[in-house]
Amino acid sequence: MVGEGEPSSLAPINTLTFLALGAPDLPLLLLPPARPPARPPFALVLSGMAYEGILLGMGNPLLDISAVVDEEFLEKYDVKLNNAILAEEKHLPMYDDLATKYNVEYIAGGATQNSIRVAQWMLQIPGATSYIGCIGKDKFGEEMKKKAKDAGVNGHYYEDETTPTGTCAVCVVGGERSLVANLSAANCYKSEHLKKPENWALVEKAKYVYIAGFFLTVSPESIQLVAEHVAANNKVFMMNLSATFICEFFRDVQEKALLYVDYLFGNETEAKTFAKVHGWETENVEEIALKISALPNASGTHKRITVITQGCDPVIVADDGKVKKFPVIVLPKEKLVDTNGAGDAFVGGFLSQLVQEKSIEDCVRAGCYAANVIIQRSGCTYPEKPEFK
Repeated sequence: MVGEGEPSSLAPINTLTFLALGAPDLPLLLLPPARPPARPPFALVLSGMAYEGILLGMGNPLLDISAVVDEEFLEKYDVKLNNAILAEEKHLPMYDDLATKYNVEYIAGGATQNSIRVAQWMLQIPGATSYIGCIGKDKFGEEMKKKAKDAGVNGHYYEDETTPTGTCAVCVVGGERSLVANLSAANCYKSEHLKKPENWALVEKAKYVYIAGFFLTVSPESIQLVAEHVAANNKVFMMNLSATFICEFFRDVQEKALLYVDYLFGNETEAKTFAKVHGWETENVEEIALKISALPNASGTHKRITVITQGCDPVIVADDGKVKKFPVIVLPKEKLVDTNGAGDAFVGGFLSQLVQEKSIEDCVRAGCYAANVIIQRSGCTYPEKPEFK
């Protein structure tokens, strides 16, 4: 199974197992029962303000451990500068080494958790967001819980007693960085944790649920449980393509989940891979976004909206058979610090307005704002207050 560390380029290294097994034959998927007939909108907002627990994220948490180090430290662990890798046996001692020898910064990371933190920051309402994932029962797990709480996120973590918390060492030398991810407990989430009353209560309270595609590799059963609840209760289910290997090697579980998805996010590379896997003879991102939106939908009341980011090129939104393009915020090259987490931040900003029933234009604008803030800082971090209006 594969985790959702940042950046997503880490994950494909761990797909060799699945390559060896080969992609499964894909049966024809039957549509589940349609959602109930449309009814008056549920109470999504209260006087224009998102309320407690409205947004739930489920994913694979990684604790980012970031520090400025020297080249000797990289040499000690055979780490190359400007590289992103999954940890091997020789790298395992580096996390404690980093934490004891350097002035480290801890960040509650992983793709979904990054997006939820950013949404929480944009909303500025304590407890508006919740998050579920798996950590270890160790000091890094305690740090993860603390950082999530500090961010205002209501974290309900499954604590695996036999596997350490997933971590990502962020080693900075002269403004350049190397990432070494140890996925560990992030890959160990069990649906039994979700079914516990105190955790399922988060699902029942939430009106919007967001899951990055990486979680498909960990607990598809949990995704199915939540997706069916969302469909039955006329809520909103959102997912991310997340990485090309998800589209390539987890097509069956991705398609099963996609039946329930109301908002699908991704970037242009992931969208093109999705199209290729499905035999669509086009690399036109606008066409692909329209085709994704038109795929079978379990909803009897919702239409699927597809949102594709393209780096510095316009954001593409396919909605109701039409495509709209929205410009991103232009940033001078000298102000660019770190693009790690930009996609996660875009989603977080977008969701912060969606849960308040703002327009698609406002959602995209907020996503671009959040991404613009994050890329001017080290890691997926942000100032105390947003200045979005």
